[in-house]
Amino acid sequence: MSKRKGLSVEEKRKRMMDFFFEKKDFFLLKELEKQCQKEKGITSMSVKDILMSLVDDGMVDTDKIGTSVYFWAFPSKASQNRKRKIADSKQSRDDILRKKKSTEEALAKAKIGKEETDERETILQQLSTKKQELNELNAELKKYQDCDPDVLNAKKQEAKVAKEAANRWTDNIFSTKSWIKKKFSFEDSKIDKQFGIPDDFDYID
Repeated sequence: MSKRKGLSVEEKRKRMMDFFFEKKDFFLLKELEKQCQKEKGITSMSVKDILMSLVDDGMVDTDKIGTSVYFWAFPSKASQNRKRKIADSKQSRDDILRKKKSTEEALAKAKIGKEETDERETILQQLSTKKQELNELNAELKKYQDCDPDVLNAKKQEAKVAKEAANRWTDNIFSTKSWIKKKFSFEDSKIDKQFGIPDDFDYID
C-alpha cells in the first residue's frame, strides 16, 4: 500500500484561509494548531509556519491583546484585496499600453526620412566603404609611424639621455676601480674578474 502524500504548502495555505472564512472568528495560535489539524488536515507542527506566511502576505490579520496574540481573516477583506489587485493590474496594464503607444509614436517619428530607398541604401554602402578605407589608412599610418620626424626626434633624445646615463655609470665604475687599485694594490685584471667586468668595458661613443 502506497504511503499517503502530504499536503503542499499552497494546499495548506488555502485550507487555512478556508478555515478562517468559514469560522469568521478570532483565534489563538494554540487553537489554530488544534482545530486546523482536526478540521483541515494541517499538521499542528506546520500550522505556525503556514500562518506566519499568510500574515506576511497580508492575508491574515494579527494583533496582541494583553498577553495574547490573536489571528483572523474575513472574506470581506479577501474580497477587497482581490478588488485592489485587479485595480492595480488594470492600472499596470494601462500604463504599459500608454508606454507602448508612446514608444510606437516615437519610433514612427524616428523613421521619418529614413525610409528604405535605393538612394539611402547607396549612401549607407558608401559610408561603410569609407569607414573601411579609413581603418586601412589608419593601419597603414601606424606602420610608418616610426618614420615620423617627431617620433624619430623623440627617440634620438631618449637615446642621448640613455647614453649619457650609461657613460656616467661607466665613469663611476672606473673611479671605483682606481680607488680599489690605490687602496689594495690590485691589478686591473683581478678587479675585473672579481666584479665580472668584461675586458672590452669602456665608454659609449
